Amino acid sequence: MSIKVAIVDDNSFLIHAIKEKLSFFDEVQIKHTALNGSELLTRLEENHNLDIVLMDIEMPVLNGIETTRVVKQKYPQIKIIMLTAFDNDENIFNAIKAGADGYLLKEINPDELYQGLKETLDGGAAMNPSIALKTLKLLRNPESVENQIEKEEISLSKREIEVLEQLSKGLSYTVIADNLFLSPSTVRKHIENIYRKLQVHSKIEAVQKARNHNII
Repeated sequence: MSIKVAIVDDNSFLIHAIKEKLSFFDEVQIKHTALNGSELLTRLEENHNLDIVLMDIEMPVLNGIETTRVVKQKYPQIKIIMLTAFDNDENIFNAIKAGADGYLLKEINPDELYQGLKETLDGGAAMNPSIALKTLKLLRNPESVENQIEKEEISLSKREIEVLEQLSKGLSYTVIADNLFLSPSTVRKHIENIYRKLQVHSKIEAVQKARNHNII
């Protein structure tokens, strides 16, 4: 199965370095490269058939955090891993709040980068350990434990969670179908299943309940 990647960095030397690291892995396809967020958004309008974006933070025109926010709003199915030069970056939390799925250091070795891509696509979060520790310290909150227990009782499939994430952005069935390369009737079927499993009767209730239970 191929992994379709975009690399966004205002330093073309670094884009080249990341490309080189990923060239060891046959299933990784570099679909887009861009020197800033605005350039990436233009490319995605032309073709959003993409699995993951490796995103620099400090960039001219449109920085990585703003770009992450826009990409996650328009194409919630695309995963985003921030690439940073420093692990003490105060942008970490802003990027995570903007919807980033992972956070790695630029000097990462090829194997760890590849593992990070796979982990993120499997629904995990690729994170450099020192960054993960900082994030944990900031985010420790007792309520999430209770929510975790309830979350286990509501078992949505990976695809249903993807549909629900798209739904939570206020996107229409046809846009969701296009984003996830599904037919509108399949999307409708997923949404019926979601309502049944969550025991709700409307989009707003479904999104609210999923958020309360940390499903999305």
